[in-house]
Amino acid sequence: MNTITSTNFNFPEQKSVYHGKVREVYNINDEQLVMIATDRLSAFDVVMPKGIPYKGQILNQIATKMMAATQDIVPNWLTATPDPNVAVGHLCEPFKVEMVIRGYMSGHAAREYKAGKRMLCGVAMPEGMKENDKFPEPILTPATKAEMGDHDEDISREDILKRGIVSEADYLVLEDYTRKLFNRGTEIAASRGLILVDTKYEFGKTKEGQIVLIDEIHTPDSSRYFYADGYEDRQAKGEAQKQLSKEFVRQWLIANNFQGLEGQTVPVMSDDYIETVSERYIELYENITGETFVKGDVSDIQKRIETNVLAYLKK
Repeated sequence: MNTITSTNFNFPEQKSVYHGKVREVYNINDEQLVMIATDRLSAFDVVMPKGIPYKGQILNQIATKMMAATQDIVPNWLTATPDPNVAVGHLCEPFKVEMVIRGYMSGHAAREYKAGKRMLCGVAMPEGMKENDKFPEPILTPATKAEMGDHDEDISREDILKRGIVSEADYLVLEDYTRKLFNRGTEIAASRGLILVDTKYEFGKTKEGQIVLIDEIHTPDSSRYFYADGYEDRQAKGEAQKQLSKEFVRQWLIANNFQGLEGQTVPVMSDDYIETVSERYIELYENITGETFVKGDVSDIQKRIETNVLAYLKK
């Protein structure tokens, strides 16, 4: 399985490199960023030992397509995509919060609700809801942006402002952009026969002080989708929803006694299971974009990326 799980490039005028959970970000001359989407798989804030074939390409291509489809309502950092795994854009100072928005009570929200909690990030969740029910209105449930190896933590709007993590003026923009993006994402998903259940957005500020969307958008790593067909019927019967997200990986890990908690060991993923995860990601890509996935040449993926980025930077 030819995957890319780490990089160690040295591009012209490179100032630094940041290794995230999935992406590696190269600072070029404090002007632009080269973001490489690796094939690493992160779940419960833990990076799995093996890469997933084509996952980086899938995430990068979904994110860049979705940025193109939303740039009329929210500005973003992107300027070029010189390689299937690579996005290039303006250097930004990231805000230290992830803007999570939930249209339905699923995943983390459902787990909290089952534990008896009715407040999430300072937002009330109505009584009498079932898992995967639609909220009356989408709710904003931000999270602090964790360093590698740490867990993101829920945080309320009040705490974000009180702790000075984001100024009130900027936070109002983040909220506005988050709702606009979620509305557009919901429309795009509906046109593909999908429901955008929940998602997260990350924002940064350019050198000129403009707030822009950065990182990924509406990918299966940052979002949860249900198939619209049969949603109501499954809810009425109390059945699990058919979904497009990496929740299937989380459920497999939970079934194998792993939730990223102290003392737990990551279960071994067989090559056969990794192949099925790769196939699921390709299915996700094709359903979310409505296009056939074209596999990139992975005979020497490191060389391919380096060649394409260098050619772009020389221009």
